[in-house]
Amino acid sequence: MVEPKGNPYNNALAEATFEILKTELINGIRFDKFNQLALELFDYVNWYNHVRLYSSLGYASPVTYRNAALRKVI
Repeated sequence: MVEPKGNPYNNALAEATFEILKTELINGIRFDKFNQLALELFDYVNWYNHVRLYSSLGYASPVTYRNAALRKVI
């Protein structure tokens, strides 16, 4: 049975997000302090949203794609 979107019991999005974090950020790195982990996570999320290019978005970052879509609306 396929659960509808928005169902709080469907955690596929969370699982996919954690899989990306584990393979691209955390794999093989040991963080000695929580602050180090927090800084690395902040940097990674910033890179993921502002720099990384997605082929499904026409080789644009999510922020660039969103801003271009908003400009079309206005």
